[in-house]
This record gives sequence, C-alpha cells and structure tokens, in this order.
Amino acid sequence: MAIEAPAARPANPRFSSGPCAKIPTFTLDKLSDAALGRSHRATIGKDKLKAAIEGTREVLGIPADYKIGIVPASDTGAMEMAMWSLLGTRKATMLAWESFGSGWVSDVAKQLKIDAEIREAEYGQIIDFKTVDFDTDVVFTWNGTTSGVRVPNGDAIPTDRAGLTICDATSAAFAQDLPWDKLDVTTFSWQKVLGGEAAHGMLILSPRAVERLESYTPAWPMPKIFRLTKGGKLIEGIFRGETINTPSMLAVEDYLVALDWARSVGGLNGLMKRANANTKAIADFVELHDWIDFLAQDPATLSNTSVCLTFSDDRIKDGAAFAKAVAKRLEAEGVGLDLGAYRDAPPGLRIWCGGTVEAADVQALMPWVEWAFSVEIAAQS
Repeated sequence: MAIEAPAARPANPRFSSGPCAKIPTFTLDKLSDAALGRSHRATIGKDKLKAAIEGTREVLGIPADYKIGIVPASDTGAMEMAMWSLLGTRKATMLAWESFGSGWVSDVAKQLKIDAEIREAEYGQIIDFKTVDFDTDVVFTWNGTTSGVRVPNGDAIPTDRAGLTICDATSAAFAQDLPWDKLDVTTFSWQKVLGGEAAHGMLILSPRAVERLESYTPAWPMPKIFRLTKGGKLIEGIFRGETINTPSMLAVEDYLVALDWARSVGGLNGLMKRANANTKAIADFVELHDWIDFLAQDPATLSNTSVCLTFSDDRIKDGAAFAKAVAKRLEAEGVGLDLGAYRDAPPGLRIWCGGTVEAADVQALMPWVEWAFSVEIAAQS
C-alpha cells in the first residue's frame, strides 16, 4: 500500500547549513547598486565596506570600542588570523564538541604546537564552562554547526579573566545574543545566518585583544594575509574597510542588502524571534514522534540555527544508510535540500533554522520528513 505524501510543500526548500537560504525578499535586482568594475579603494568601494562594518556593529550591538574587520577566507580565515596572531604568550585551552572546533584543536596542536589543554565533548554534548580556566586563552565555537549544540550563555566567563576568549560564532551571529563583554575575539561569515555569499569573514576584536596584538609578537613566521599589526601597532585600515586583499563588491552589496532586511524585521531581536519560531516548529514535531530526537542532549544547549536530528527506531538496520536515504528522498521530492548530517557527525538530518528561513516552510517540511521516514521503514521490511 502506497504511503500518501503530504499535500502542502515548503515554498522554499532550501535548508542548507551553509551557504544558507537567502533573505526571503532576495532578487538579483537588489544588487544593482553594487560597485562593480570599481576599485575597492575608490571612495565608493571604501564607503560600501565601511557601511558593511558599521551595519554589522549596529545590528549586532557591538560596543563602539571594538574593532570590526572584513577579512579573507570566510570564518576559517578569520579564526586562523586570530589564533596565529594572538596565541602563544600563555597557555591555551581548546574546547571542542563538533568538527569545526576539532579543526581549531588540530591547528593549535599540530601547527602552532603551543602549550594547550584540549577538552572535547561528544556530539550532542558540550563542555561545562564552569570548569574552564579563563586565565588561559580559551578557544571555542559558540554554536556547533555540525552538532546542533550551542553555549547557552556567557555567565560562566568571568569579566576579570586574564586570558583572551577567542570565539567562532559563525552560526550564532545574527541569531543568538552574544555577550560582547565576555568575548575578546569573535568571528563569523556572511554565508550563514544572513544568507550572504561565501569567501568573506568578519573579525571582531575587543580592546583587550588589540592590546595583546600590540604587545606580543608570535615566534612563528606570519603570512601577509594574517598580519594585523605593523611596527607593533594595529593596522587600523583593516577595521575601516581597507581590506588585506580584494573583496567581491558584489558580495559586499549582497551583505548590505541582507543587513537592510535584518533591520526591517526588527534587527537582532527580530532575527532571534524568527530563528526561535523555526526551531519551535521542529520541537513541536519531535515532541509528538518517538522515532526522532534532537542530537543535543540538554534542551538548554539546543541550537536555534543548525538543528540536528537523529532517528531512534529499532527497525532501522543501518543508521547511516537510512538517514542518507531519507535526505535523498526529500531532495528528490524537491521539499528539502541539503538536509543530510555533516559527514563527521552521527547519522541524521540537519535543518537550518536561521532567520532567513520562514516558519511556514519548516512547518510544511516536517510532515514530509515523517513521510520519507515511513517510506524508508517500509522499504526495509
């Protein structure tokens, strides 16, 4: 007997966790004011880049004395610049609970080879920040893009810490309330919560981070693309839009359009409400079905952007093959694209719930997840 498919379909089936869904109002026409064919060092280019920096400050509520720079190589580039430029003067503590955090651990342990304590948690869990020594330099991801687990708040980070906090916030910025007074270095990329284009990263420095940069010279050679100081002083131009390498002015325009849209939906609070509503649509579904669950084990740490799900049914014979088959079936139906779990994560689905996604689309998707699950279970029988 055929299993009847749902009648309603998501208007936008794009639920990828990166690059993420464009803003709901996006059209290519919105990029018509891009400074194409112009130098990024011309007045028009500088003005656009400065607007991107100050728009970021405005929407995220970043303090006026924090430096914001646009840097190459996405969030990865921003994190690498921070670690290579700042670490090494004192012991580091590396925290990881998913694949990207593990990547930062690998860089410090195998490339920089500095004195570091490595603390790791399994997928779905997180490190207890109350047990972390913040007199060391602490490196961590705020939101685990591949695990669906986030830091619930910054309460355990002391304001009088001796070390720096270096935070990869690429799936958290614009969806979660980041405590800027607890973060010395924060990075993210445009292609996540605001659905921007890839290749550009944001590097945000507190006054404490700037002080470290101007008072410490790493022992290792520093590639030009990582250099944030010259003659012992911060290269201020980087934080005025004078980028290290040539940015895409088309991508810059796209980011400016996304920032305008963010303002139109209520800024950071509006974006958080949208992400929370999307996640609630999944939570309501999970509560009613015992064969699916969140990978995050503590509800307080559940991400509201990269929501990771696992299948829990005794009839499933091969978890990885089953999850891939469900994701493939949803994609074939055109109702859910790029929903597979990250390759290093436990088998399951990953549904992006950032603010550019509409709650109605998430609500329409979930019955299709049930349909695909049922079809695959029947196929095993």
